[in-house]
Amino acid sequence: MDDYAPVVAGLENDIDEIEDQLFSGDTTVSRRIYELAREVIQFQRAIHPLPEMMQQLKRGFEKYGVDSELQHSLRDVEDHVERVISRADSFRDLLQNALTLDGTLTANRQNQASAEQNEQVKKISSWAAIFFAPSFVAGVYGMNFDHMPELHWALGYPMAIALMAGTAGLMYAIFKRKGWL
Repeated sequence: MDDYAPVVAGLENDIDEIEDQLFSGDTTVSRRIYELAREVIQFQRAIHPLPEMMQQLKRGFEKYGVDSELQHSLRDVEDHVERVISRADSFRDLLQNALTLDGTLTANRQNQASAEQNEQVKKISSWAAIFFAPSFVAGVYGMNFDHMPELHWALGYPMAIALMAGTAGLMYAIFKRKGWL
């Protein structure tokens, strides 16, 4: 049982490192969690038969007249077995929680990036709409039609400029109030 102590210590150390990795934003941590979980499962497969083996040894105490000091030593070993099994089981739970946390942190990062991207799209779309209105008015007046009444009007040109500036200004004010600019 003493040979399992370095294995348990190594697993604990790896789990501590994973916890540090989780909060550093490392994107490779989920792979490491899976790999360590596989190691923990292999370790559990190696130690889970031990309690049954200890029970079989205890059953032979009276039959074979085992010395009381040896019986006491085997009970100590049995306690060590139970502690190691308990720690291995807790490692698996910790790794499952770490994997859940990694999924949550990844989803939060994606949501945050998506929200930032949405804000950028709103700004770009707002500016596009602001520039579209004057471009539309200029496009209509630039078609060189002969039968547009305002073309022969003395205030037609200033009115077109005022319409373009007013539309752009109104849209700017609306988008600014909504917080899109």
